[in-house]
Amino acid sequence: MTMPADLETDAARLREAMAKALAEDGVLADPGWRAAVEKVPRHRFVPGFYLPADGLDGQGLTVWEPVTAELDYGRWLAAAYSDTTLITQFDGDEPDWKQPAVRHGGAPTSSSTLPSLVVRMWADADVQEGHTVLEIGTGTGYSTALACERLGSADVTSIEVDPHRLEQAASALYGCGYTPTLAVADGLYGYWPEAKFDRIVAACSFRAVPPALLAQARPGGKILLTLSGWLYGYARVLLTVNGDGTAEGRLLPGTVSFMSARTHAAPAFGNPAHWAAGLPETGRAARHSPERITAGTEEAFHLRFLAQCAVPDAQTTTVGEVVHLVDVVTGSAATLTPIEDRWEVREGGPVRLWERIERVLSAYDEADRPGPETFTLHVYDGGQHLRHPHLPGLPLPRP
Repeated sequence: MTMPADLETDAARLREAMAKALAEDGVLADPGWRAAVEKVPRHRFVPGFYLPADGLDGQGLTVWEPVTAELDYGRWLAAAYSDTTLITQFDGDEPDWKQPAVRHGGAPTSSSTLPSLVVRMWADADVQEGHTVLEIGTGTGYSTALACERLGSADVTSIEVDPHRLEQAASALYGCGYTPTLAVADGLYGYWPEAKFDRIVAACSFRAVPPALLAQARPGGKILLTLSGWLYGYARVLLTVNGDGTAEGRLLPGTVSFMSARTHAAPAFGNPAHWAAGLPETGRAARHSPERITAGTEEAFHLRFLAQCAVPDAQTTTVGEVVHLVDVVTGSAATLTPIEDRWEVREGGPVRLWERIERVLSAYDEADRPGPETFTLHVYDGGQHLRHPHLPGLPLPRP
């Protein structure tokens, strides 16, 4: 299919409307970032992506429909200039966008993050003209282009672990006239050839702050990243790097989540029934319901991260009505089963998983349920700790 002759006109109109809407929502308070959003053609960076269908398939899986200009020009262009995350890859498999197929389920492994969050990230990291920046997770290259438009390409370095993704991003960036430093590299180790940086911003999540990032940031520099883990708890952290190899910062409010860095993804843990088979036949009444950390609320989002700090190697899954917790590192497991108006807990192994989580939940309630912005993160040689004046120190795992 030949692109419509008025593609760039259509795109400019939609881009202006998107920028205006983001400004009205307070996202583009900085005129420099607004100008970048008005200039960068997002459609050039997303020639193909997936959008969810209205319903699930017969197995309860999300149906992902491919969207390209050839398949549906109007839908493609409208989505490109919507404040929406556009999934571009599942399970690490690069799609054939010339003959894309509908997908059923799968784990997203690359995307074009919604524009409001991209701008929010750069703004939260206090990125200003004259700063040298390392972006971890080039993805489609759209976020990189915004940084280049605002700062100039010479001050922007962006790395991506997936060579196919980077190749496509580089083509789009160069085609638009942006020439940042690009490299295929694992964000866990930063990018030494271009260090040191004034700002490091990660568009993926880590189980803990990688030490290499602290070493590659200038004293007084800032690192913005998302901490996550195997319970899928998330917290965005803004750190200021000291000159002695340590850093301090705070958690930021909100419910932002990012795909895990591939080296920090959760391992497969096998059949939950096998883990449950070794647990005691009788249990105890749970002091807290699992819904405290699984509900679709902002507080549950925050609590899931705090629970994850207490049991950093635990994973969870629900089979029927039974919630399973599994720790592949220590061999510990737990189940929570609803019985009438309570939950029964059975636990086994060296770590009492749900008991540890209950301690955090009880301490959180006793501290009057503090929000994420009241927590600080301290990173030093040998460990990282989340702290709050009314809660005990919560250790985070080393990378």
